[in-house]
Order: sequence, then C-alpha cells, then structure tokens
Amino acid sequence: MEIRTIGVVGAGTMGNGIAQTAAAAGIATVLVDVAPAALERGLAAIGKSLDRLVAKGKLSAEDAAATKGRITPAGELTALAGCDLAVEAVVERFDVKRQVLAELDGLLAPQAILATNTSSISITRLAAQTRRPGQVIGMHFMNPVPVMQLVEIIRGLQTTQETWSVVEATTKRLGKIPVEVNDAPGFVSNRVLMPMINEAIFCLHEGVGSAEAIDQVMKLGMNHPLGPLALADLIGLDVCLDILRVLHEGLGEDKYRPCPLLVRMVDAGYLGRKSGRGFHDYAPAG
Repeated sequence: MEIRTIGVVGAGTMGNGIAQTAAAAGIATVLVDVAPAALERGLAAIGKSLDRLVAKGKLSAEDAAATKGRITPAGELTALAGCDLAVEAVVERFDVKRQVLAELDGLLAPQAILATNTSSISITRLAAQTRRPGQVIGMHFMNPVPVMQLVEIIRGLQTTQETWSVVEATTKRLGKIPVEVNDAPGFVSNRVLMPMINEAIFCLHEGVGSAEAIDQVMKLGMNHPLGPLALADLIGLDVCLDILRVLHEGLGEDKYRPCPLLVRMVDAGYLGRKSGRGFHDYAPAG
C-alpha cells in the first residue's frame, strides 16, 4: 500500500511539525484543527519554520513554496476522508484521543491506517476503540519534528505486519529513522526521560539548586544539549504531567509520581515556552 495523502489532526507544535515534514517529503497533506485560531497559528509556525530554512540556505524558496502548497488546512475531520494515513496529534489524554480515533475510523476508507502520536498511552487500548485495530499504530515523533530524526513506532497487540511495514516505509520516506518499541507506558523515550525531568523538578522543589544551576550541571557535567528543566519547558509542562500520570498509573511505582511543584506550575498556567513562562521565563523580548 502506498501512502499518497497524509492527514494530521491537531495543528499544535507536534501536529504542524508532522504536517510540514510530510509536505516537505512531497506528500499531499491535510492539516485539521477544529479551533480556527489554533489552525492559523499552526500554519504560521510552518511558514516561519520554512522561512528560517530558506534564510539558512538549507531550502530553496521554490521548495518552501511547494511545501506550503501541499498543505491543505481544514476545520473539520471530514476533510480527512480521502487520506491513506491519518495521524492524530491532539492532547495527551486517552478520552480525547479515543474520540478522535473513533471519528476517523468512521470517516476513512477501510484500508486506511490510523496512527497516534501519543507519547505514553497504550496503543492496544486506543486500537480497541476502533473497528480496525489491526490498522492502528503508534508514531511517536520527537520535538521539533522537522529537525529530530527519531520516530518511535509502536505496535499494539492487534497491529498487523502489513500496517507496520507500510508505516516503517512511510517514516523513512519522511526522512526519519523508525525504531520499533513495545507497547508499554511511556514506551522507551519517556519511560527514561520523564523520571529524569521529574527528579530535576524535585531538586528545584527541595531547594537543592536553582533552575539555572540544575540545567547547567546537566549541560556542562553530562553533556546534555539542553538542561532537563529547559527541556520540560520546550515539551510543555502540561504534557510532562500527563505523561508522568500515565507512567504512574500504568506502572504503579512511586518513582513516577509527579512532583507537586510540576502540578502547581500546570495549575497556574505556567506551561513553558508556549505560555511564555515555565521553569524559565520566555518574554517576547527574549
């Protein structure tokens, strides 16, 4: 099966990045968000990303224009009816993803594949909400999508080999490296990453060091390109909290318990870069 058209649900950071990547690979792409303002922001983010690539000499103006031209924005899921592969990239909550996948299941052709960009939720459980569980698979892209090479590919218990093969080939076509992991809470990436971020937040919570000190120690001492608190701000503190809750519930171990400071930050609306404030400040002036 050849993927000719890809649909993306959700025009946020991950969704617009997936749409840009698919369009840049020469694939017709439909980007859907039911919130007009979110869709507008997503398209603007794609435009800025492509402009930066042109300014750096990594992309020609013609190729940037062609990429934009392959993206069709839409405000309704019905626009995805003709897609061969639909990737949902909505908020990291089971009830929301379940609803989106169920709606896509009723819209897309019987042979179409449904993929979820979940970073922690069970593929098997999500697949069971559809009438095509064999054609449901996890495609966990990394942020920022146009830059990061990895895509964790996760089979559910029901995922067929044909679905896996098509998604693996499509991932390579997108210029990414597919890595197969098993269906478990947090998969590999977040099962390893989130406890580190959570422990860094506990260090801040307990006064072991300032946010700047904690990030500097990990950057200068462990050669991390970005400190764990700055990385949490990039991911989104609400997303980190959602993932930690999935890990804590799914694995039942106290080491995955979200730090109370993280919970308070999210309650306050301090979500990181996207809100302008997290463990570090991101004022418009820089």
